[in-house]
Amino acid sequence: MPNILITGATGFIGSAVCKTLRTNKNDHHYSLIGTTRSSSQSVGPGRIPLCHIGDIGPDTNWSLPISKADFVIHLAARVHLMKDGTRSPLQEYRKVNTEGTINLAKQAATAGVKRFIFISTAKVGGATSPIKGLDETSPAKPQDAYSVSKWEAELALFKIAKTSKMEVVILRPPLVYGPGAKGNFETLIRAILNNRPLPLDAIDNRRSLLYVYNLANAIALSLRHPNAANQVFFLSDNETISTPNLIRKIAKGLGKNPRLFYLPIPLLRLAGKITRKSSSIERLVESLTINNSYVSNQLGWHPPFTTDEGLSRTAAWFDSSL
Repeated sequence: MPNILITGATGFIGSAVCKTLRTNKNDHHYSLIGTTRSSSQSVGPGRIPLCHIGDIGPDTNWSLPISKADFVIHLAARVHLMKDGTRSPLQEYRKVNTEGTINLAKQAATAGVKRFIFISTAKVGGATSPIKGLDETSPAKPQDAYSVSKWEAELALFKIAKTSKMEVVILRPPLVYGPGAKGNFETLIRAILNNRPLPLDAIDNRRSLLYVYNLANAIALSLRHPNAANQVFFLSDNETISTPNLIRKIAKGLGKNPRLFYLPIPLLRLAGKITRKSSSIERLVESLTINNSYVSNQLGWHPPFTTDEGLSRTAAWFDSSL
């Protein structure tokens, strides 16, 4: 039975991955082990054993969890922070996402790991997309510290793959949503639940999203598919959606009437500058779409859940837990 090491197993995405690998009867049977920063937690999602690792960085010792691993799914990362108070955000992102990933990958290659799956970000291709959507031919245009750190990790991983027998798979998702989502998505749901007025009805954009269990399904497929070796794949739900329609669909799932109102985009951007939330406003206003053609052709991957299904399940979870 192949052994899989899942870093960040107790997190938002990790929980979905563990559940998917445990319950997918059509998949291979795997032995799973996760890692955690908490020294008091020994059992993770799906009752998988957890190994205490502590902080991830260039000097982390992975020898215990990596010793018997056949595959690594590297989910743990320093994620995008809405309020980053560090003096050098890029340095902190690089420490975890770049140097920490390189350190893990080198130890994995030395230990004989067959395949290393790395969750990057669609924003390696930029903060906005062309009409056709971002795809594997799009040039790298990372624009913030988080996406820069992920892009640098991608480059290093392929160098390691060239000098070892370990295969690498890079997955680039857009915003991932689902039960337990944090960050901007949780903030939006809370705003709808609390009946806050949302001045976003003027926005006419297109965004690609990825339901967390669609991502977990793609990760499971990437473990074994021969065409995934040493490849980069953009992933998303099949549908695109505008910000106002996203709010309407979430509100419907919550049984709410969204308090959307019209504010011209220039005024919305001005408000973002005044409140120092320009980056958040741009994420709501701009279009960022993904073209799934390559992963569909190479791996035969199609999202098992529609966006409507994903949003409905997400809204139901938040409604029952908040």
